[in-house]
Amino acid sequence: MGRKPELKLYNTLTREKSAFAPIDPDNVRMYVCGPTVYDFAHIGNARPAIVFDMLFRLLRHVYGEDRVTYARNITDVDDKINARALRDHPALPLNEAIRAVTEKTEMQYHADVAELGCLEPSFEPRATDNIVEMTEIIEKLIGNGHAYVAAGEVLFDTKSMADYGQLSKRPLDEQQAGARVAVDAHKKNPGDFVLWKLSGNDEPGWESPWGRGRPGWHIECSAMSRRYLGDIFDIHGGGLDLIFPHHENEIAQSRCAHGTEVMANVWMHNGFVQVEGRKMSKSEGNFVTIHDLLHTQIFGGRKWPGEVLRLAMLMTHYREPIDFSIKRLEEAERLLAKWPATEADDAEPDETVLNALADDLNTVAAVQALHALAPAAHTDAAAGATFAATAALLGLLPKKVEIDEAFAAAVDALVAMRLEMLKAKNFAEADKIRDELTAKGIQLKDGKDPATGERVTTWEVKR
Repeated sequence: MGRKPELKLYNTLTREKSAFAPIDPDNVRMYVCGPTVYDFAHIGNARPAIVFDMLFRLLRHVYGEDRVTYARNITDVDDKINARALRDHPALPLNEAIRAVTEKTEMQYHADVAELGCLEPSFEPRATDNIVEMTEIIEKLIGNGHAYVAAGEVLFDTKSMADYGQLSKRPLDEQQAGARVAVDAHKKNPGDFVLWKLSGNDEPGWESPWGRGRPGWHIECSAMSRRYLGDIFDIHGGGLDLIFPHHENEIAQSRCAHGTEVMANVWMHNGFVQVEGRKMSKSEGNFVTIHDLLHTQIFGGRKWPGEVLRLAMLMTHYREPIDFSIKRLEEAERLLAKWPATEADDAEPDETVLNALADDLNTVAAVQALHALAPAAHTDAAAGATFAATAALLGLLPKKVEIDEAFAAAVDALVAMRLEMLKAKNFAEADKIRDELTAKGIQLKDGKDPATGERVTTWEVKR
């Protein structure tokens, strides 16, 4: 094994980059907020999946595959899920309808992120399987004076915590209630947030000491992270939009319930995703799901392979905003087309790439360094093995294309069709065919027949 790099990570809690020192090097623990499974995951959801998969891969390389525990939750109780269940399955009992919605979207999420090259986490707890753990934490908070019951709800008392707001650095008197929390007269303070709320007949509910109800949003992650990682763990990740109120409130609940100085030592947040230079929204007409990109032609008039989507994400540093565009995907695809399909064997990843990743997950520099390895990897077996090991670490190992008679015949047919499109001056369709073949690792080379002067096209497998 080669030399292991020293990891340096930017910590939102301290606002600085520093050397990473795990609590237990034999069990490095990371928790990441996963999807709320009411609908197919959009491209914004893909970013944390890819970013923290990249960190998971790096931690496994540095500390050992069996010495890293990665928990990513599934939120399957939520007002949007409730509404979707009532809409789509009106004939089913409510809890069955909710399960029908969430199981379908959870399975689709798994399929989508697998195509993006993401490894499965060590644990993927569902919120509804951890209700007991949530009520236990709430009872502790009531018992030690950090929560109170009012108007059928249990609320966290933000003023009971002297340093509430340390993650977002927002003074308590300037904070608003935030997502999913209403400002009601029964609250002691406007910033107090719900830990448990009563459920109506048309809402999911579980029995509790405070009546039939359901958990608030924030308590879910406090319960699941503690169950699988302990009172204090190494890294907590998620999108930039979760810093306040979600992660701030997770910290408050967990610290006050368990009497700890921190919940996680390092807090990491990925930047926002725009689509073609605009904030993604259905009203803007630029809302696109991972499934859409992989399996339909609504973005750029074609399907996009998972490795292209992954590389396009890694070409921007995780903390920076990203403009997800057709141009960016085409750039990523051109890079991939130049990379060889080689076997890693027992080779170690390239040291320059490792050092880039160890520097706060600098995937921009890592991708550039990997690309610099490609020319030698085409011709030298040892360089090819290093390239493959390095690409595998990034989740970008080029796929070998199996060539048989049927495959060759299919490529020949598409090449012939493209030539017909070019003759007819239908350049848009001709370009689509070229793009489809490039995505499959097929590189076309146009030339002229020396005898007739007619255009001829040859092809070869590049990866």
